[in-house]
Amino acid sequence: MSLELILEPLRYEFFVRGLIGLSLIAVLCACVGTFVVLKGLSYIGDAMAHAVFPGIVASFIFKINYFVGGVAAAIITALSIGFVARRSGLKQDSAVGTVFVGMFALGVVLLSQTRTYSVDLAHLLVGEPLGISAGDIQTTLVLGSLALIALFALQKELVLVSFDETEARVIGLPVNALNTFTLILIALTVVLAIQVVGTILVVSFLVTSSSTARLLTTRVSAMMLWGSGIGVLCGVLGLYLSYFFGTPAGAMVVIVNTMVFVAVLLLRRTRSDPARV
Repeated sequence: MSLELILEPLRYEFFVRGLIGLSLIAVLCACVGTFVVLKGLSYIGDAMAHAVFPGIVASFIFKINYFVGGVAAAIITALSIGFVARRSGLKQDSAVGTVFVGMFALGVVLLSQTRTYSVDLAHLLVGEPLGISAGDIQTTLVLGSLALIALFALQKELVLVSFDETEARVIGLPVNALNTFTLILIALTVVLAIQVVGTILVVSFLVTSSSTARLLTTRVSAMMLWGSGIGVLCGVLGLYLSYFFGTPAGAMVVIVNTMVFVAVLLLRRTRSDPARV
């Protein structure tokens, strides 16, 4: 790609905002997504995106900010998953499936009670990165930074709980609280990102980028760095390809991210080493 082709899209403010916004979200999702992959919760991004639906609808009904309703629904979902898993003895994936289906159904019921509410489902599904505003970037930067500070403050504890809950309990760590914290952090990341990039791209940044990183390294900190770099690179390439070929930006970023994962999977040597801090 010549320098002229690289610079051409940068003349447009919406394209530059898209690059910045996608990069911020890619880094946030990669760091949080590291624990999604390590804990075997790769399905939770999509589940959370559906679970916040009643919060979105309720925000419209009560005329409050959509983000507030989404966060409330996300926290309720995360706490409910933890409660169901502890009380029922079911594995966490079963608890996630039970709770998110119920929450999504509640959203459908709420939606049926208002005839004036219309949701652009295509936008919620694939998002529109080229529609990112300066306000979206500021919100993502501030809230994303707070989420990452909380994540890094508890990184060692979260890693231990991810691999050996028994040992974590023996040394006195609050395992249930840490698991709930992880779920809440994933939920908040999904809510923050979904309004900007849509469900599919959130899941791709959370899972695909982090899974690619897991193929390249066994160190948790390195996974975060690799996942962030891969997510940013795929975001940039996807936006440029979308610009030049006239395709949906969100979908193109997901395709590039998936292709990178497949390429690394095919080229890497077989390895089954456990991850390390």
